[in-house]
Amino acid sequence: MAFEEQIPRVFLSREQMLKRVARFKDLKGFDGGLPDSYMPDSMRILYNVIGFQPPPGEQGAVTSPVGAKAARMSSIKISEGFNLGYCEALPGKGPMMHNHDTNETFICMTGRWRASWEDERGGVESVELDPLDVISFPPGMIRRFENVTDGPADQYSVLMFVIAGDAPAAEFSREAMDEIETSGVLASHPVETDTDDWLAPRTAARG
Repeated sequence: MAFEEQIPRVFLSREQMLKRVARFKDLKGFDGGLPDSYMPDSMRILYNVIGFQPPPGEQGAVTSPVGAKAARMSSIKISEGFNLGYCEALPGKGPMMHNHDTNETFICMTGRWRASWEDERGGVESVELDPLDVISFPPGMIRRFENVTDGPADQYSVLMFVIAGDAPAAEFSREAMDEIETSGVLASHPVETDTDDWLAPRTAARG
């Protein structure tokens, strides 16, 4: 008896498949669009490679994990249950404590990155990731990451992040939002979606 396949086959044209290819050197990064984007220790560049549609109820502390603008400019525009992006940051930089409503998994691509999380007592635990190391956070866990590479202060490193869902939401912690609001950065750098100040990857190989 012939084996019967249970998963229907799908056939896409080459043209359709080429729309599902993203070249790192051609990605467009964005360094704004999140509440903490202009906090001195949180500056980073985010690249929306796959997915990241804007979440329902996007406002205030709740936003897309890649920010308001980048969520609307995915390189591979699909909604198939997961999202993928890159973060480039200088040593000592990374987002403030935040949360997600779906799983978030980090993969260190270059340099060394510290992944931190809040425990039930309000303390902070952490591990450091070397290239190709992985850490996976469940929904609801307060976390952050930071480039802790021991190297030149002007050299960017790359972290990949994979987040589940079709329109995942990120929310900065109450403490983070208090610090952001006290700093006044939101008044001078409001979260906007109409700027086109894109950045090319700092770590892409140059021909």
